[in-house]
Amino acid sequence: MIATAVLVLPNFVLILMGLVLSRRFSYARVFWEGLEKLVYYVLFPALLLRSLALARIDLAATGVLVACALGFTLAGFVLSLVPGLFGADRRTLATGSQCAYRFNTYIGLAVAGSLFGDAGVALAALLLGAMIPLVNVTAVAMLAAHGRRGLFLELASNPLLVSTLAGFAWNASGLAMPGFISQTLLLSGQASLPAGLLCVGAAMRIARGAGSATLHGYWLSVKLVVVPCIALALIRAFDLQGMQAKILLLCAALPTATNAYVLAVRMAGDGRVAALQVTLGTLASMATLPIWMAV
Repeated sequence: MIATAVLVLPNFVLILMGLVLSRRFSYARVFWEGLEKLVYYVLFPALLLRSLALARIDLAATGVLVACALGFTLAGFVLSLVPGLFGADRRTLATGSQCAYRFNTYIGLAVAGSLFGDAGVALAALLLGAMIPLVNVTAVAMLAAHGRRGLFLELASNPLLVSTLAGFAWNASGLAMPGFISQTLLLSGQASLPAGLLCVGAAMRIARGAGSATLHGYWLSVKLVVVPCIALALIRAFDLQGMQAKILLLCAALPTATNAYVLAVRMAGDGRVAALQVTLGTLASMATLPIWMAV
């Protein structure tokens, strides 16, 4: 477990560095907003596009992994809606429920690279890429009733969804990627992970009036404990081993995505709820993620 923590925790050091830089040094909020947009709309889509376009996708070998990833994601979505059965406010539910099954792709690919190098990044990109459309459709659908743009326009303009689908399409076409394009995407993608982790730290904040502690505790428990337990059960049921098992469990154990807050604000949800979930989930995952990776 100590050896695993040594590999995983440096990624969280970058997150804490972003937190410190945003609070203690003269980096204005406009700087972080600009960096977040650069990572979200340019650098990270480049990483996803290239990783998926060049990945060796063997449907026979990866089909079970993708099915398991979609399975525990759907389970997280269903469980996230349980508070609605007990009278939770609909706007709060629409905002916070996404935090029980969305995942921070920056942390996922960074940790996969720390543990398994380029092979780990490629496999994580494949699984996360398959999960991105599902989590975006469900999260946007929940918030669409409160937003102004509507479901299809929101999905069509989501850079992670667009780059994921483009990467899969390029891979399926069988076309070789020109060296110039590949190298440009590679350089852009390499910059995305450290910049993205810094942005995760800078986005952490505690907001007042952000819903009940019971709701937040429930969604955090689903995301960081229950969903990984479901993934672990699937791993054992299908006798998955080695890197495949670790990457699948990693994808399940990730804290929620920082763009949950962005989506909530854009679609008239309660941004305070998402901001608190992102902050608490990221902090808690500094302890839970090394534990899951050591299982």
